[in-house]
Amino acid sequence: MKIFFRRLIWACVLIGLVFPVTTILLYRVLPPLATPLMLIRSSPMKYDFVALEDISPNLIQAVLVSEDQRFCQHAGFDWKQMGIVWDELLYTGTASRGASTISMQTGKNLFLWPSRSKVRKVLEVPLTLMLETLLPKRRILELYLNIAEFGDGIYGAEAAAQAHFNRAAKGLTRAQAARLAAVLPNPLDRNAARPSQNVQKAANRISGNIRVAPAALWSCL
Repeated sequence: MKIFFRRLIWACVLIGLVFPVTTILLYRVLPPLATPLMLIRSSPMKYDFVALEDISPNLIQAVLVSEDQRFCQHAGFDWKQMGIVWDELLYTGTASRGASTISMQTGKNLFLWPSRSKVRKVLEVPLTLMLETLLPKRRILELYLNIAEFGDGIYGAEAAAQAHFNRAAKGLTRAQAARLAAVLPNPLDRNAARPSQNVQKAANRISGNIRVAPAALWSCL
């Protein structure tokens, strides 16, 4: 019985630590073949991994402004934003936005299932720490922009640019990039090519925020 539990413990260590560390190290140089979300979705998959240099700076800036304005400053967790969200929940019962960083979302997208659960949120913590420890910020952002869902079956900046605007990700305008960033919170119900009034308002706000954003926002890139 002791031998069984010893082997079980080592198996858990192997699965819970060695596998993600090894996989993340591979992702320093290799693109992911697929993510759990890609495999779960029933729609045909559109996915084309490209280098960060082949993604328009407009989209990079739009995503940083809308998803994680302290990406270059934090070590995976935005404690300041978490405090804001916590205060909003305490005083109003709702939060205007989440506190999930790009690093957290990248870890979730690479390894975890899409449904919300406490177990998944707990697992995001060590995965985020591993990503921030083993990968440079630039690579984390590159991975995120290539695996994020931009529509039903549409993954990554290149596939999104082609599907929504019939152009390469490198050629996205600021307006188009802002629309793509605006659909990220709910890509199945929002459409960048045919934006609803709310999506367009969000895109306009993102465009405005880009104009006034400090250079420190993308200083790590």
